[in-house]
Amino acid sequence: MKNDTPKYLELANWIKNQIETGELLPGQKLYSENRLSEMFGLSRETVRHAIALLEQDQILMKVRGSGTYITENLSGENPAKRKRIAVIMTYLDGYIFPRTIRAIEHSLFEQNYSVQIAFTNNLISRERTILQDILEKDEVAGMIVETTKSALPNPNLHYYEEILKKKIKVIFINSFYPQLTIPHVSMNDRQAGLVAANHLIEKGHKKITGIFKLDDGQGHQRYAGFVEALERAGLAYDETKIFWVDTEDIKNIFKLREKIIYRLGDCTGIVTYNDEVAFELLKVLKDEGIRIPEDLSIISIDDSELSVMDRVKLTSIPYPMEKLGELAVRNLLGMIHNPGFDGNYEFDVHIVERNSVKQLNE
Repeated sequence: MKNDTPKYLELANWIKNQIETGELLPGQKLYSENRLSEMFGLSRETVRHAIALLEQDQILMKVRGSGTYITENLSGENPAKRKRIAVIMTYLDGYIFPRTIRAIEHSLFEQNYSVQIAFTNNLISRERTILQDILEKDEVAGMIVETTKSALPNPNLHYYEEILKKKIKVIFINSFYPQLTIPHVSMNDRQAGLVAANHLIEKGHKKITGIFKLDDGQGHQRYAGFVEALERAGLAYDETKIFWVDTEDIKNIFKLREKIIYRLGDCTGIVTYNDEVAFELLKVLKDEGIRIPEDLSIISIDDSELSVMDRVKLTSIPYPMEKLGELAVRNLLGMIHNPGFDGNYEFDVHIVERNSVKQLNE
């Protein structure tokens, strides 16, 4: 630092230069007073003087109990907003969501971001209430959102457009609303359906059906991949045997047993939407005396603990639960700090083989 300039002013200018060159980013936590004292050989009083000067200019702002943050903002916006992320998920329970949420929380904590979590229970009405609250309070820098019934018409899409107008970054996980140009991080669901069906085909199955989820985009994408696999293999399939379920049906599959058994007909293989569906289906088939894999082969998606809880261990496609949460955070923060950052990412898939699929004789 130059001797002809007050030391506190030299430090203040250095901090401003770090912001201008992008070394320190809006919303980023400033070095502690102790660290700045060590870096420049200054007293704590001199460091505090420099920070106070930049606070007056609204370039820095102290957040009680957290530290001092870069605002580089002359509008008086609370910098705490820049360090808070809203996470909107459908459910707290389930076998996927807790692991994804933990990964999101941990990743944000490591980057000194706070988290506010809300759950829609997969209800459009609840999603609306949460979005309205976010718009009204305007307290978050970004949002990680699991979509609600993304395959159905959604009257809430204009709220997302309003949120984007407020310069709040949004990234979808698991699925997305195709009507909005918002990035998403998910499994490659079309590929998952294709790979699952191909596995049955490679095992010699020609009469293949599937159970897919009606009210979310993942179900539709997995079905599209399923159909593509059969068409590539030159196999005909009876679309009337495809079984579509919604969120409520999955919880009550046993009540649909007659329809399911009827549609299975003479099929030798079935692709199920996920492990939850497959696990419930196993109960129905067992009650009907249908043996797995002797009478019917099953392949599923998620590779969760449910895939190994029954006597029949399910062949399944792993879902990247933790990695998805971690990447959603990384990409969202990339979007916040770099307007040109592409937050889209779809994970490739592979199969974990167990004993639910039978090799048929040619």
